[in-house]
Amino acid sequence: MKCTINHTQAALWAAFLILSAQTWGAEPPETKPRMKLGAYYFAGWSGKSPYDDGSVSNAWARGMPTHFTKKLATEFAGRTPIWGWRDDTTELMERQIALAADHGIAHFSFCWYWHDNKGPINVGGIEEDSKHLPMRLFMGAKNNDRMEFSLLVANHRGAEIVGPDAWRQAADYWIANYFKHPRYLRSEGRPVIMIFSPKGADKSGLAYLQEAAKKAGFPGVWVAGCGNVTADEGYQIVTAYNTKPREGLNMEDIYPFRLLVDWNVSVWHRTDRPPLPYIPVATQGWDRRPWEAKNGEGLGPGSGVSPHFARGTPEELERYMVQLADWMDANPTQTTKDRLALIYAWNEIGEGGWLVPCKDDPDGAYLKAIRRAVLGK
Repeated sequence: MKCTINHTQAALWAAFLILSAQTWGAEPPETKPRMKLGAYYFAGWSGKSPYDDGSVSNAWARGMPTHFTKKLATEFAGRTPIWGWRDDTTELMERQIALAADHGIAHFSFCWYWHDNKGPINVGGIEEDSKHLPMRLFMGAKNNDRMEFSLLVANHRGAEIVGPDAWRQAADYWIANYFKHPRYLRSEGRPVIMIFSPKGADKSGLAYLQEAAKKAGFPGVWVAGCGNVTADEGYQIVTAYNTKPREGLNMEDIYPFRLLVDWNVSVWHRTDRPPLPYIPVATQGWDRRPWEAKNGEGLGPGSGVSPHFARGTPEELERYMVQLADWMDANPTQTTKDRLALIYAWNEIGEGGWLVPCKDDPDGAYLKAIRRAVLGK
């Protein structure tokens, strides 16, 4: 079978090999990190694009993953990762682990999806979901001792876990299939799990999760809710997926990165947060025009429109992350004991939050900014 590659693809692949060669096989940095920084990982870059139908008009979708859009192929092609749009091989996962670990990122929080929506557990659907493939590749990667991983339960529309029975089924599945993995993220011995839509969780189901985890030999579970959650609701940690200003903003302008940073800093400093340990989040980008587009150029019929923010420079990102570390230094009683923090995101490329080296950043300048802020080098 004949395979062809154009000059742009060759250049991107060459840049990827150079960057990988700089990090592949390197020993973990000796510098003590200023925080235990994780990155949210979106696995929409596997599976098959619904537009990959063999037609001439949709030739742009040939061989592309589920969440690739025509806008990403055209107007936003600069976001193309240096290894291309697919991340569904063992080799690519191991190289992503090396890149992340070498640049101060200690764990990935993978989006996790329930099957079937509002129904009982569908184990086959969960295990066959292409959006879970990168996490499975991480779990089997030969260099995964360099990082940890956790779940962000994406219990939103289309993947809702409803009722105490379903939440108990989910708890049993998480404990058996993820929590017992040697690289699952634990804080003080307790597995950490994030709930995207905390109001959708079942309180008795979360109580069952704690009981079942203890029976499995864990001292309990840190259940982190993305929002102002309380202990009475069954949560032990407050966190977020991303945060961004909306009031007074329109949908046409591109707002400066500084506005996004200032908003996130103000969230860290909030005084009305529930009295629970806090995992601060740095939202380092939000511009989902590649998904909002309609007429077949976006995600399905086009996702909801929201204000857009310019991507900061690597230097601006570094200052932002230093601010986060400084806030954690100044507020040790508000953080977890191991200083967990999160960044949105490793590869939410369609939404505008990504760190992976890309066509516009082939040398990984944004990753290097993270390394300087977290490791000081």
